[in-house]
Amino acid sequence: MKNYKLLITITLLMLSSAIFAQTNDDCMACHEDPELIVERDGKEVSMMVNVDFMTMSVHEEFDCVMCHEDADNEDFPHADGLVKLQKVNCGVCHDDYQELFDMGVHGMPTKTDLPRPDCKSCHGGHMILNSSNEQAKTHKVNIPNLCAECHGDLVDTYKDTYHGKAYALGHENAPNCLDCHGSHNVYKAENPESMVGDNHRLETCKQCHPKANEAFTNYMTHATHHDHAALNFTYWFMTILLLSVFVFFGIHTLLWLPKSLKRRKKINHEVTPGPKKYYRRFNKRQRFTHLLIIISFLLLALTGMTLKFAHMPWANWIAHNILGSVETSNLIHRIAAVVTFGYFFFHLLTLFQLRAKVKKNWKEFLFGNNSLWFGKHDWYEMVASVKWFLGKGPRPQYRRWTYWEKFDYLAVFWGVAIIGLSGLILWFPEFFTTFLPGWVINVAQIVHSDEALLATGFIFTIHFFNTHLRPEAFPMDTVIFTGHVPVDEYLEDRPGEHEILKEEGRLEKVIVEKEFKKWWLVAIKIFGYTALAIGVIIIGLIVYSIIVSGI
Repeated sequence: MKNYKLLITITLLMLSSAIFAQTNDDCMACHEDPELIVERDGKEVSMMVNVDFMTMSVHEEFDCVMCHEDADNEDFPHADGLVKLQKVNCGVCHDDYQELFDMGVHGMPTKTDLPRPDCKSCHGGHMILNSSNEQAKTHKVNIPNLCAECHGDLVDTYKDTYHGKAYALGHENAPNCLDCHGSHNVYKAENPESMVGDNHRLETCKQCHPKANEAFTNYMTHATHHDHAALNFTYWFMTILLLSVFVFFGIHTLLWLPKSLKRRKKINHEVTPGPKKYYRRFNKRQRFTHLLIIISFLLLALTGMTLKFAHMPWANWIAHNILGSVETSNLIHRIAAVVTFGYFFFHLLTLFQLRAKVKKNWKEFLFGNNSLWFGKHDWYEMVASVKWFLGKGPRPQYRRWTYWEKFDYLAVFWGVAIIGLSGLILWFPEFFTTFLPGWVINVAQIVHSDEALLATGFIFTIHFFNTHLRPEAFPMDTVIFTGHVPVDEYLEDRPGEHEILKEEGRLEKVIVEKEFKKWWLVAIKIFGYTALAIGVIIIGLIVYSIIVSGI
């Protein structure tokens, strides 16, 4: 019925236009002139109309006077008193949309002097394109930028959500403002008819989340850490944690560097082809686990940081040219997460089996000489290391595991627990909100994002330096791949462990003669250097993004 009504209205307007002699050519005789300027309310306003825009518009077949009804042929050329024409009444043809608009928040009278939006505010004037046209202001990909013209602060918070980041990376089905708030029928949240009001919010969420529940709908889409006590605590806790870790280990690295440069010529860490005596540092299970860590972590970092910095051009390029699409990136991220949980539980199983084998109680097992758990000795070792860095004492007699290696190891437990749990909440929000409040999703977003940034930044800077990039190990220490360290390096680097093994009579069990094939060493270096390069590139892009636009 509405289509018939619109057709009749347009037909009548076209007939009335045909009766009079005035045509668009008559109008454009003046309005094509870029120097056609009039004064309105003390401001100069251009009255030029771009013909190219008109021909692209959905109204290209219409005459000017069909919309500008008061500018008929009798007023042509306009008298001086008629330069201020009435606003175009789009409701003449689009009365159904006009009715919805007038009932919505944009059409209601305001109590301020701010100008009220109208059809032109969103659709444009002479170049009104079909919403399916990517150049249209109302095309799906342009909606957030359109809404930002008036609601910039709210669109900024939208861009911090997964929806906004997926949109920034070109996800075709990423929800935007219209999907949740409507288009012509936008109401205040307290209005019973609002799509985000209490009466309809669950229905709105179920458009994309069929299993959504009432608690799920309490997720705060536009919230910042100022809007909820739990978010504020989480934000500052993660911020302080991140800064503390980088400040402490940053200073530690800078203090260590001069000593490391002096020791570079003393140590030969290179594993070479041919038979040679080595100290066995890592067994096959440990090397396999670390291989899984490398692969899964690189994938998590690449896909995760691409999403975190979705607004950066490099992220968009990686998403489409390396990862393929946002959907593929999500799949890769989740597969890598499953691998992470897999190696984590595999390692826990290994620990239980090892404790049973050595027949020790948990206290002896966790705090013994071979344990990666922190003990009193680690505190003394750290203090001694700082004294050595500052030239106030000798180099400590490091044992099997140093305090910085234990930090790396235990950080995995913290990371898998914190990043893993928050990631699961974001992966299955409908399930977790069956017994948790909706704001927990907001907390999970902060934790997952900031902890991932901490882990990625730490591994690709501090851990890389401690393991590979410190001068005496540069450019790469291959021990995690070969499992073995040349004896001379071992005696120089871990004299404390050497003494312990000697006292316990276990030294001969870990000193072995081994021969590594040349092709195997080449393959290790190709893989290792590739992983190192990817990590360095990712951290470089992160630093660049933070400098350019902030986190």
